[in-house]
Amino acid sequence: MSENPLVSVIVLNYNAGELLLNCIESIKKSTYKNLEIIVVDNISTDKSQKICKEKYPDIKLIQNDENFGYCEGNNIGIRKAKGDFIMILNPDTIVEPNCI
Repeated sequence: MSENPLVSVIVLNYNAGELLLNCIESIKKSTYKNLEIIVVDNISTDKSQKICKEKYPDIKLIQNDENFGYCEGNNIGIRKAKGDFIMILNPDTIVEPNCI
């Protein structure tokens, strides 16, 4: 394994709006830079999908066509992840810069 392994950060979203954006911003401020950010959206009815796409074109956005719930939603993200390590966050989480 490399000294700088890829970490996939999965955030499961359902109508989290501004909380999701704050979560993504905190991940992007991480001192660890070899990150893959994956947002799995469980068919939100707010504008969080659209805002994610526009504001963060570099993240992987998975738009489910139904609400698969917490476990399956995260499993969908895990199956798409390419990282050596996986971190799962709720969209209302703010991570410290040295968390990863």
